[in-house]
Amino acid sequence: MTATIDPAGPTSRIYFSQRLRLHYVDWGNPDAPPLLLIHGGRDHCRNWDWVAAALRKDWHIIAPDLRGHGDSQWSPDGNYSMAGYIYDLAQLIHQQALAPVTIVAHSLGGNITLRYAGIYPDHVRRLVAIEGLGPSPRMQAERARKTIDERMRRWIDEQRGLSGRLPRRYASIEDAFKRMQEENKHLSPDQARHLTQHGVNQNEDGTYSWKFDNYVRAWAPYDMTDGDVEHLWTRIACPTMLIYGKESWASNPLEDGRIRHFSNAKVVSFEGAGHWVHHDRLDAFLAELRGFL
Repeated sequence: MTATIDPAGPTSRIYFSQRLRLHYVDWGNPDAPPLLLIHGGRDHCRNWDWVAAALRKDWHIIAPDLRGHGDSQWSPDGNYSMAGYIYDLAQLIHQQALAPVTIVAHSLGGNITLRYAGIYPDHVRRLVAIEGLGPSPRMQAERARKTIDERMRRWIDEQRGLSGRLPRRYASIEDAFKRMQEENKHLSPDQARHLTQHGVNQNEDGTYSWKFDNYVRAWAPYDMTDGDVEHLWTRIACPTMLIYGKESWASNPLEDGRIRHFSNAKVVSFEGAGHWVHHDRLDAFLAELRGFL
């Protein structure tokens, strides 16, 4: 039976990180062990509502909006570094005294969380990353072949392009809903409508735009080296589950060799699922998740 969403929903709360006003939702049950749900790029915290509804009786669930996403503040200079995202997560866990915490994260959120767990191995009790290892080794190798001047020029051109890119406006929520359905064919109409309603703001002229900052689309010209990231993966001490959809574009770490950097991880793949496994195969995902947690 698919989890139903509590119409009352969670409570919205605010915390501060690097002077940014960041938003998260709290599903209550503070006496239960903490469970963080971290969304992916160009997404928002309410994409976890079905998972939260299924687990909230056993866990104290907190789901943040990443900087530049959802109802969190946008970065004033348009920069969204991995270090900044990791700091935001560290601040939320520190300020709310959540450690050791269990974390379930998707895509960009998984990338952030896997690095955090390597920086603070004793702060994470269990970790689930849905397609969160980032670009495949092949893509990383292609990127590494570009010199820093090439990467910087590309980034500057991309920033200039984004500076002139106005947020897309939809005449109605129905139009935005149709775009959501186009993006993920696995979504049911109810799922797509819920994600759309929580993923848009109404503009002053009555149109609707997605909440995320267009600058989050830019790929930073430099980051931790592959060796640095792999080192952090080796430091993860908690049981870890890496989830992949068999219809996704993402590279499976069992097949590309990245699983060798993890000392206590297993990979689980789902038939009939793309990049958003927790939407595409919700019931099967919840069954696997409950068993692991």
